[in-house]
Amino acid sequence: MARSINKLTAKKVSSLSEKGRYSDGNGLWLQITQHGTKSWLYRFMMHGRARQMGLGSISTVSLADARETVANCRKMVQQGIDPIQQREEEVRSRKLEMARAMTFKECALAFLSDNSDGWKNAKHRQQWENTLKTYAYPVMGDFLVKQIDTDLVVKVLQPIWKEKTETASRVRGRIERVLDWAKVRGYRDGENPARWRGHLDKVFPKASALKNEKHFAALPYKEIASFMAELGKREGNAARGLEFQILTAARPGEVYEMTWEEIDLQNKIWIVPAERMKAKREHRVPLSDRAVKLLENLPREKDSPYVFNGHKKGRPLSNAAFSQLMKRMAVCDVTAHGFRSTFRDWAAEQTSFPHEICEMALAHTIKNKAEAAYRRGDLLEKRRGLMIDWASYCSF
Repeated sequence: MARSINKLTAKKVSSLSEKGRYSDGNGLWLQITQHGTKSWLYRFMMHGRARQMGLGSISTVSLADARETVANCRKMVQQGIDPIQQREEEVRSRKLEMARAMTFKECALAFLSDNSDGWKNAKHRQQWENTLKTYAYPVMGDFLVKQIDTDLVVKVLQPIWKEKTETASRVRGRIERVLDWAKVRGYRDGENPARWRGHLDKVFPKASALKNEKHFAALPYKEIASFMAELGKREGNAARGLEFQILTAARPGEVYEMTWEEIDLQNKIWIVPAERMKAKREHRVPLSDRAVKLLENLPREKDSPYVFNGHKKGRPLSNAAFSQLMKRMAVCDVTAHGFRSTFRDWAAEQTSFPHEICEMALAHTIKNKAEAAYRRGDLLEKRRGLMIDWASYCSF
């Protein structure tokens, strides 16, 4: 009885050259074209239809490999599965998998691009980019985002959690958001390994337990008048800007970039827009007569919107202007931001103004939710009296 399977041999496959099809059995055929090209075919019946499936050239697929493939295909046919459709689905899946094969860095950059319109300002986006570039990319940047696990996240955070706790906490949150974005976009599955609650809080101590509160070095309020007297002798926008900051108890950054559009000299009010405030809420600052006079005496640059211009035309004072000024004044143990503490200590110890008036003068966020819910106004006129008294106390 003639063999019905394994009819071919490797030697015969190599020697055959005439155009045609040569059966090996079980639906496996060797096909030779008129140009002498040899390849494998699997012929089968599926739902009453004759089907054939190419298995590849003999140069890449051996006789043994072709037989093994056919054996697997025959099992699928017996189960009612079309091996051609199955292969097409596998190809599509591989293509989709390749399309989803984005690295963490690629996802982070895409996330930043998608959210560019939602950033508070360009500086905020730059902070995101810098922290990820410095801490996350060296460890996980080149890993596929679907491969990012808890071990990698911990590897990023472990070296900085105790020494740079606040930075580490921000990095963790930013990694978490990038991974959430990647999941929504279909680049990864499963739980977020950068999640804090119920996950990383079991690995790291709370940031609040490690954070050593560093207060800005402040000048004792009893020395403010003599300091203002010395400051008044100084020329330039940095000196006038620092003087204005002290008189208004504002943050340095709020003064650096203030514009003339924010000033209402007639009503003696400075309105700081929400986007320049730490709490992202508009803040009205009542101006004392001394603060108003300071502004009235300032020269205005024709092509600049800023009140306190820097050395570069059309640009405000640099972020280091006040600190550099105080170094020149040989006041090295005090920061510009610390003058807010000077004001707050004076208000608490030398005045009878209520706590909420003093806190609102500093534009502090109300942490007590119940109190915040009932406070509607900004107590502007009551704060005006406080700022007038402060200006008087600062007199030289």
